Amino acid sequence: MSDLTSKAQFPAEAGKDGGFVRQPYNIRGRITADGSSGFPAEAGRYHLYVCYACPWAHRAIIVRKLLGLEDVISMSAVDPIRDERGWAFREGNGHGPDPVNGFQFLSEAYLQTDPTFTGRYTVPVLWDRVTGKLVTNNYPDITIDMETQFGAFHKPGAPDLYPQALRSEIDEINEIVYRDVNNGVYRAGFATAQEAYEAAVDQLFTRLDWLEDRLSRQRYLVGDQLTEADIRLFTTLVRFDMVYVGHFKCNLRRLVDYPSLWAYARDLYQRPGFGETVNEDHIKRHYYMTHDQINPTRIVPKGPVIDWTEPHGREALG
Repeated sequence: MSDLTSKAQFPAEAGKDGGFVRQPYNIRGRITADGSSGFPAEAGRYHLYVCYACPWAHRAIIVRKLLGLEDVISMSAVDPIRDERGWAFREGNGHGPDPVNGFQFLSEAYLQTDPTFTGRYTVPVLWDRVTGKLVTNNYPDITIDMETQFGAFHKPGAPDLYPQALRSEIDEINEIVYRDVNNGVYRAGFATAQEAYEAAVDQLFTRLDWLEDRLSRQRYLVGDQLTEADIRLFTTLVRFDMVYVGHFKCNLRRLVDYPSLWAYARDLYQRPGFGETVNEDHIKRHYYMTHDQINPTRIVPKGPVIDWTEPHGREALG
């Protein structure tokens, strides 16, 4: 193991240049409305395992709530403190025992699905009660399938988060935001070499500057409505000043230093389904207490103090 790899939080995802290379997500089943995939969209069949600290899982939590799928897809949360055994089901504030299988660790769900699985055990995952296996650990697919395949179960008046006419633009924006922002903060935070860190930070803030300009002229990322793209960006923005500025050294500017991005984030936070699903305690304790290579003291900072209730004024953008 090289010196750069030995310093990494996740050695298996450390590049030779000190960069962070996220593992692939190889459990890739899909839900289909007609059941042609083997996983039909049915009420009561699937269970969503999440962690409130994880931005990828947070997307699924928001979408499930916005579409009114709480009684269709059950959900439970793991302990935000993860150790070498992975995510655990423990009793605590906002998390608890596994209500479906009685697993002690999320790894049990992975290994029951694929006994040869050797990667990092991640959230969110979707569990199928009928087959007794995970459908997918590929987080982008989970929300897309909720939006497109569970339509018969959406609550009246639920937003169309992935409208057909905007899908190509949403997909394009999602790829850019994932590469430079969603995953960009991790590429900065998990870097073990100065050059890799600086490259990630420069790319991140170049993209945030681009987003600031885009959102100074329009209320949403794509079109004139809330979409999947906004949810994907929000879960990174809501964690930005809380953990990424300090813990991941993404400190060229704070979110609150961007007038349009900060107002955009508040606009979303103040909507039903967004702010109420943000668990600051889980977020801060997870990052600062779990990433011991980055924060070996495991001390959780008290701040920052962020006022998400401040008026945003985004209505003027239509």
